[in-house]
Amino acid sequence: MSVLPVCVTCGTQYAEPRPECPICEDERQYVPPSGQRWTDLESLRAGEHAAVVREQGPEVIGLGCEPRFAIGQRALLIKAPGGNVLWDCAAYLDDALVEAVRAHGGVSAIAISHPHYYTTMVEWSRAFDAPIHLHAADREWIGRPDPAIELWDGTTATLAPGLTLLNLGVHFAGGTVLHWERGAGSLFSGDIVQVIPDREHVAFMYSYPNLIPERPGVVRRAAELLAGYRFEALYGAWWDAVLPDRASTIVQRSARRYLDFVLER
Repeated sequence: MSVLPVCVTCGTQYAEPRPECPICEDERQYVPPSGQRWTDLESLRAGEHAAVVREQGPEVIGLGCEPRFAIGQRALLIKAPGGNVLWDCAAYLDDALVEAVRAHGGVSAIAISHPHYYTTMVEWSRAFDAPIHLHAADREWIGRPDPAIELWDGTTATLAPGLTLLNLGVHFAGGTVLHWERGAGSLFSGDIVQVIPDREHVAFMYSYPNLIPERPGVVRRAAELLAGYRFEALYGAWWDAVLPDRASTIVQRSARRYLDFVLER
């Protein structure tokens, strides 16, 4: 495992030591009052963290650690017929996670919703010899460049048969979700479309920790784009943050409610 620096607050791994974390200094994230702190994967593996592997839905496996580290999201292994896809990355990676993923058939491709979840993506890529698909609009946030990173541009991209990347532009300019046609359809959203405690709605924010609302025009465009896709389930960024049914209806209703509130005169 690598000893490259990993930000304790957001989990981003950088190619070399540095005094600051650009992702945390951005207004969508934060540097805590205690200041910038660093660790590395070797130190994390030697500490109290342990791998967690748990089913999150049909043919969808959650990957993460306990106790939570950094932002605390979990990755998702999507067991697609054409090859498994790793959706988003968790910063923590150890031998137990690698072996668990291999037992499920490995990883054919990695796709990530936005820079907060880039974390240790190159470590995941090298563990499974898988390319990383990122939207080109967010290239400036790549902390550890690597030949495995493949940038895509525009509104949509086909990752594999039945798997489509959609650039919604929520949260980050390159903010991306993944649509899976299988069955009644599923949407993997990270926190581009945020699953919230009220499972009858979702949220759209420019910054979640700093409570900055997303621009109305961006939310409207995202809702219009998603209206063209059928999906019954929606998988968010956190453990068990799943809408198992009616997800498309819930997303459209939430977008209308959001626009009614922010555009109210």
